[in-house]
Amino acid sequence: MYGRLLLPELQVLLAENDIAGVKEFCDALYPAVTAEILAELESQKVWRVLSCCEAQKQAEIFQFLPLPQQIEIVGVIERGPLSKLIEEMAPDDRVDLLSRMDDEHVEELLPLMAQAERSDIRKLLSYPEDSAGAIMTTEYASLPENITVAQALERLRQQAPDSEIISYIYVVDEGRRLQGIVSLRELIFTRPARPLSEITNRDVISVRVDDDQEFVAQQMARFDFIAIPVVDHQNQLVGIVTHDDAIDIMQEEATEDTYRLAAVEPLEDSYLSTPLKTVIQKRVGWLIFLLVPSFLAAKVLEHFEGVSDRFEWLVLFIPLILASGGNAGSQSATLIIRAMALESNIQREELRALLHKELQLGLLLGSMLSVISFLVSWAFTSQLIQASVVGLAVFLVVLMGISAGGMLPMGFRKLGMDPALMSNPFITALVDILGLIIYFQVALYLVG
Repeated sequence: MYGRLLLPELQVLLAENDIAGVKEFCDALYPAVTAEILAELESQKVWRVLSCCEAQKQAEIFQFLPLPQQIEIVGVIERGPLSKLIEEMAPDDRVDLLSRMDDEHVEELLPLMAQAERSDIRKLLSYPEDSAGAIMTTEYASLPENITVAQALERLRQQAPDSEIISYIYVVDEGRRLQGIVSLRELIFTRPARPLSEITNRDVISVRVDDDQEFVAQQMARFDFIAIPVVDHQNQLVGIVTHDDAIDIMQEEATEDTYRLAAVEPLEDSYLSTPLKTVIQKRVGWLIFLLVPSFLAAKVLEHFEGVSDRFEWLVLFIPLILASGGNAGSQSATLIIRAMALESNIQREELRALLHKELQLGLLLGSMLSVISFLVSWAFTSQLIQASVVGLAVFLVVLMGISAGGMLPMGFRKLGMDPALMSNPFITALVDILGLIIYFQVALYLVG
């Protein structure tokens, strides 16, 4: 919205080479709004705009640009200005950028940065992808416990400019082991002479540096944190994960699950910015794999060809049977996968409760759909026995579909795999095969 309104004004400033005007334009807007406008420009023009600003403002705006566009812009910036820009970025944002750049390019830039920044970057890049260490920031406020509140406030004033968030202050010992946490609110309302150790909360919720990022985000959502400390195996404080990163993680994980439920490998970038070749690679594998159960369904129809030739009316209700089982299975799979995504530490008893609930639903929903299918098919054929075949088959297929949709994601979870890999198209294809077998067997049993 802002881009369409303000972009013409920015283009006029660039055409007139009004450096002061461009700088004032960027300073007057929130960095995210400026980035939204710059996203409409070519990489060369984006850097022309950013080069009119101070290094800190450059980084603030640059961090809000889409990552694919950041990569493009990096390619048009000389090494000196680029190293300064990366130095000013937040630790977690610059690691996201550097992890997508060529290793040779990164190694060329690192010597141009300050020693402290260089060490911090190498440490963050060493953590596994999608772990707490890879998404954390090292810009946080920490204090020793053997000082007074007045001393704590004084030290906090010195740390605040370099800290991403100061709502929480982490209390550490001489070995930087996490001892507790104190809020800025508590510091402000406590007597200055009171020891910091007396108001420190020792019951700290933290995550390990190698914990999965989805677990970290779930912990933050569970306890309504705006930041959570990250510790290593010696309980040393190494960083924090902030609420904005948690929001990005939840969105990313939800997007991945949505892609996988549709039998598409997750895209790293937005759909429009992803090359056609990459989109084909992400989709074609599953499409080829899903041909296999389709061929198996054809073999089932071939096996029961004699039955369908003898009772031609059976063919009329095949779409009804397949749709009932496939839709019911997809619903169950979606509900179960989402339940497991929202709660990463579901216990065995809770999994059994989920499965028991799905079986109950299978009986109830199967009975309802069975009655409706029986009445419709009876009105359609005027034959009681034919309607009975359709009604009973629908009941069994729906029960089977719901059971498969609930159990298969749980099985993937038990094997240590992502339950979302059990996509809806695969569930539907599998239920189609079993549904055809059930349908023809019911027909053979009742009228054969």
